[in-house]
Amino acid sequence: MTHVSDAIGRVEAARRAQMRRTGWKTLLFGGALAVLIGLSLHQGEVSWTKFITGLPRFGAYIIRILPDLSFATLGADLQGWMWNLPNWLKLLFDTVLIAFVSTVMGAIIAFFLSFPAARNMGFGRVSTQLARRFFEFLRTVPELVFALLFVFAFGLGPMAGVLAITLHTAGVLGKMMSEINETITDRSLEGVIAAGASRDRVIRLGVVPQVAPAFVSYILLRFEINVRSASVIGLVGAGGIGQELMFVINQFIYRDISAILALLIVTVAIVDIVSETIRHRIIASEVSHASATPSAH
Repeated sequence: MTHVSDAIGRVEAARRAQMRRTGWKTLLFGGALAVLIGLSLHQGEVSWTKFITGLPRFGAYIIRILPDLSFATLGADLQGWMWNLPNWLKLLFDTVLIAFVSTVMGAIIAFFLSFPAARNMGFGRVSTQLARRFFEFLRTVPELVFALLFVFAFGLGPMAGVLAITLHTAGVLGKMMSEINETITDRSLEGVIAAGASRDRVIRLGVVPQVAPAFVSYILLRFEINVRSASVIGLVGAGGIGQELMFVINQFIYRDISAILALLIVTVAIVDIVSETIRHRIIASEVSHASATPSAH
């Protein structure tokens, strides 16, 4: 019993020592994080005084754009609030369409370049570095900057928005897809390689079937983000509902601002719910297939 008690005591002492070390590490990390946040706020000239004094103005602006709705005259009030609903719905459809086309085009670019960008696909170091740097460039330039450049080149309208979101989407999805490709091991490709298949056939028959579910899941996630992005870049004249929102903001048409924002929130929520449902079904089917595979063997 004495030996057991000594062992328990040693384990308990080791546990307390580990907790003390973990506590000190947490304290040091928290202190360093607080210092970095403070320096960032100071160097960024973030003024707490301006923040506090600006909050009432922000609240007043929100109150000003809210519609006047009365229960007694709710129908008439809603009709007056949404007076331009057919045109706004058309612009919302254009926004979703911009996001959809951009996502498809960006995903196609990312798909084909993700294989040279993966180190384990055998394309060589030069091809890998070029593809990766290209993706970095596309991710680094903000969508708004791309949109401004394309508005200058092609004029106002959806084309500038489609091109801007397409390039940024290709950069983001390209990185994700190339990293997914790098999770593929040679062991999982042994059957295709043993059959004497070329590199293109190895990718098509051995790699793509394994990575396709993850690719589709990320593409759907990106589509959700692009719907919001398509709304934002419209503020610089790149088409969609954002262009109309910028107009009513500049004209101080407060009632229309809240109406467009409400429609935009509902649209984004619907797109998110639908995309999330599809993604979860894809993930669930992938998990069930993976769990059923061992039993088949």
